Amino acid sequence: MDHVLPEPPLRIYSKTIEAACYNSSRLALLRLECPLRITLQQHRGLEVILDDAMWICVDSYADDRLIMAWREFEVAGRLHLHHPVACKLWIYHGCASLVMGSVLDDLEATVRTLMAG
Repeated sequence: MDHVLPEPPLRIYSKTIEAACYNSSRLALLRLECPLRITLQQHRGLEVILDDAMWICVDSYADDRLIMAWREFEVAGRLHLHHPVACKLWIYHGCASLVMGSVLDDLEATVRTLMAG
């Protein structure tokens, strides 16, 4: 995946991703394929494209319009798998803040289902 996104973000936040979400997504990348495109179950039209360097949320109903991207995962020297992972959240859509948390919950649940069967 190209690691340079085509447009500047509206805003950049410092965030953390819960360890369970980060770990299950990384495991899916290792076991299935990289990049990996996940269709979210609870957010109609939203998909997350997982890559080693970033996770991009797009609106598949609007020609993959960028919604948000999690980047710059702080995993160097990570000693504890149960600790949250710090990252930067790049916002590309004005309504992204309404779903930024629930998208990660949906991603984790969808990845777990995908890995189970």
